Amino acid sequence: MERVQKLLSQYGVCSRREAEKLILAGRVTVAGKPAELGQKAEPGDVRVDGRPLRASGERVYIMLNKPRGYVTTVKDEAGRKSVADLVASCGARVYPVGRLDMASEGLLLMTNDGDVTNKLTHPRYGMTKVYHVRVEGEDPFGACSEMGRGMTVEGVTYSPAKASVLEREGSRALLEVTVTEGKNREVRRMCEACGLSVRRLVRVEEGKLSLGKLASGKWRYLTSDEIDYLKSL
Repeated sequence: MERVQKLLSQYGVCSRREAEKLILAGRVTVAGKPAELGQKAEPGDVRVDGRPLRASGERVYIMLNKPRGYVTTVKDEAGRKSVADLVASCGARVYPVGRLDMASEGLLLMTNDGDVTNKLTHPRYGMTKVYHVRVEGEDPFGACSEMGRGMTVEGVTYSPAKASVLEREGSRALLEVTVTEGKNREVRRMCEACGLSVRRLVRVEEGKLSLGKLASGKWRYLTSDEIDYLKSL
């Protein structure tokens, strides 16, 4: 027997953290009764939304260059365009690893491996994420210094980020910002709190994985070396 959260992760339903949300929402049952956090069960007794767990077969690992205007969910109740639409031809049901807000672009990992998802999204692993941010404002150098010291924005505390100015022309600049926490809209909110207007935000690296020349809206399978790296974390 295994904990229900772990079973949902092993069968590729979602990460363990997302599994907790499903359990709390009453969407998971064990032998016909609502599951509880920490409960152990046999796979055959577990149902999600009334459906039994099914082995998802081979694990699939994808890198997508997310375009602006897509939500980072598998299904959107509001009917907006989803990243799932872009990878529908991959041959498996995969889930986003973390999030990029609708206006942001760039590297988004998607997989049906719940354990890898948990490692990449759990704060204790400190996965670095690098963003290229086009901004407009008077003092991008001062903003980088401020972000480097850490800051609190609307009651949310952000750890020090590594930030630098790559280009500057008049009031516009291109910043490179590296964070490890991955809090909701973290880079965008820090920039705005420093007096910078964000014109474009693109994630270009996550850990040792790089977006490279992957075109916007396109995806590729991760290489065996990249997969080994993720599993070694």
